[in-house]
Order: sequence, then C-alpha cells, then structure tokens
Amino acid sequence: MLDILHQYGVMFLIGSWPNGPIGGFAATLILAGLGLALSFPIAVILGLARLSPIKPLRWAASAWVIAFRGVPLVMIIFWAYFVVPLLTGTTVPAFLTALCAIVAYESAFLAEIVRAGIQGLPGGQTEAARASGLSYAQTMRHVVLPQALTNMLPSLVNQFVSTIKATSIVYVIGVNEVTFAAQQVNSIELTHALQTYLILAGFYFAACYALSQLAQGLERRLAKRRLGLA
Repeated sequence: MLDILHQYGVMFLIGSWPNGPIGGFAATLILAGLGLALSFPIAVILGLARLSPIKPLRWAASAWVIAFRGVPLVMIIFWAYFVVPLLTGTTVPAFLTALCAIVAYESAFLAEIVRAGIQGLPGGQTEAARASGLSYAQTMRHVVLPQALTNMLPSLVNQFVSTIKATSIVYVIGVNEVTFAAQQVNSIELTHALQTYLILAGFYFAACYALSQLAQGLERRLAKRRLGLA
C-alpha cells in the first residue's frame, strides 16, 4: 500500500495538475466547498420561506426541500447531466454539472438546518424586535439570523462532512476527483484494488474526522457560551 501511495500519491492529491485540470482530493474539497458555499444563500432563502406567513412561499419552499431530500444524489446528477445542456444550449463541463447537482441537493438539507436554527431561538426576541419598530425583514436580518447562524455552525460543519462524502458519486459523469483518481490507479495496477481503495478510504476518513472534531469543538464552545449567558 505504501508503494502505491508513493507512486500515485500526487494523482490522489491533485490529479494531473499542473499539466491538466486540478483533480484528486483537491478537486473533491473544491467541489464540496463550492457546493456548500453556493447552496447556503439558497438555503437561507428557502429556510425563511418555510417560515413565511405567505402560504405560496411556504408551499414552494417545502416542495423544493421535500423533492430534493427525497431523491438520491446520483439521480440528480444524471438529471443535471442531461438537463443543464438542454437549458444552456451548450456542452457543460462535468465539474460544473456536478456542482449544479450538489447545490440543488445540499440546499434542501441546509434549508432545514436554517429553519431549525431560527426556530431554536427564543420567540421573545422576534417579538421584542417587532415591538421596537423593526419590520419582519429587518428583524430577520439584524436580530434573528446573526444568532441563528452562530448556533448553526456545528451543523454546517457536519453537513460539509456529508458533502465531501457525497462528492464520491460524481465520478459517474467523469469528474476527476479522488474517487475517479482511485479508479484510474486501479485500472493501471489491476491487482491492487484492495490497497488502492483503502488509500481512498483513508483520504475521506482523514478529512471527515478532522471536520467532525472541529464540529464537536464548536458545539462545546457554544454550550459553554450558553452556560455563561444563563
């Protein structure tokens, strides 16, 4: 296994870069990071819409969340692979196709985190803000969301862990990330499949374990902060 890592370590890490597009585990982290960053603003809008007093907004947001939470990511990837080129009229790179699918998928899960974070705050703060003359939008922007986002941080980190693992499926449309790199190594070696995929598992475990520890640390800090304010 060490021989494979020594020989193909660069491929696992960055793919063919700088002689080609960046790939490997670096591409996995970029895809997961971009997916989370781009889906979060959509999730905030969906989360707020789910709590809106306007019924059509609630229904539309609920339909989005239920639909994308109830469908496997691989199906969304295939839909994006065929639908995005039809909508744009041009050939779309596999990386961008995967990113579109992940953004749609993750926004549904993040929307529930946003909704739960807002609902977890004491209702009296919203009432006090409205009583002081703030509009609903101003109350959400200046009072509710800043506190809710702080409480959501551990859940957001955990969702990033899930996103990293979810990116492993995008190899089916040819995205050159770490699972795709492992398949290339396995095709070259042929007789070292177990060692190759153990190395792949090690990359995922190292990143996800580190992020899980970060999430636990954030939870402990938030718990101490709440006790200090109590």
